[in-house]
Amino acid sequence: MKLVELPLLKTKRLTIKLLEPRDAHLMVAFRITNKIHLREWEPERSEEFYTEKFWLIQSKMTTRQFQNGVSVCLVIMDVKASRILGVCNYTNIVRGTFQACQLGYSIDHAHEGQGIMFEALQAANKYIFDNIKLHRIMAHYIPRNKRSGELLRRLGFVIEGRAESFMKINGMWEEHILTSLINRE
Repeated sequence: MKLVELPLLKTKRLTIKLLEPRDAHLMVAFRITNKIHLREWEPERSEEFYTEKFWLIQSKMTTRQFQNGVSVCLVIMDVKASRILGVCNYTNIVRGTFQACQLGYSIDHAHEGQGIMFEALQAANKYIFDNIKLHRIMAHYIPRNKRSGELLRRLGFVIEGRAESFMKINGMWEEHILTSLINRE
């Protein structure tokens, strides 16, 4: 399924959209500012990950993957779209009888606890269900990441199990709690 219209979601405080080449420098700033903060929750990153060249390439790839129906990788920006506050990525989209994807997200350390990720994911999840027409969004989190677990619970995600040695995060294989949100409509 080819997707054509690029998402542009607006909430009271946020603009949520695909990363555009003109925003690559904003992504570099977000990633550098949060390098230490996100290290505990993300895979190891090369130094190239923190360059504008990398994010220029990523912005083009993200648009292509969206148009090919395999992922929806969004940046969460302030309402004026002048600063990246976080990201939410719907990847590994599977069609056929499954109609599902994986959700990953991260937020700027200075904006934690302000309801920004909740607001962004409410809008983005609705977009995924209503426009991309998926039935299930799956998300997983490291058990010690209580904040992430609580966010998913508040959004309506249900725990489906635990997976030992599930993902390599910051160089270590980590157990994860598996959750999902089902489109009931």
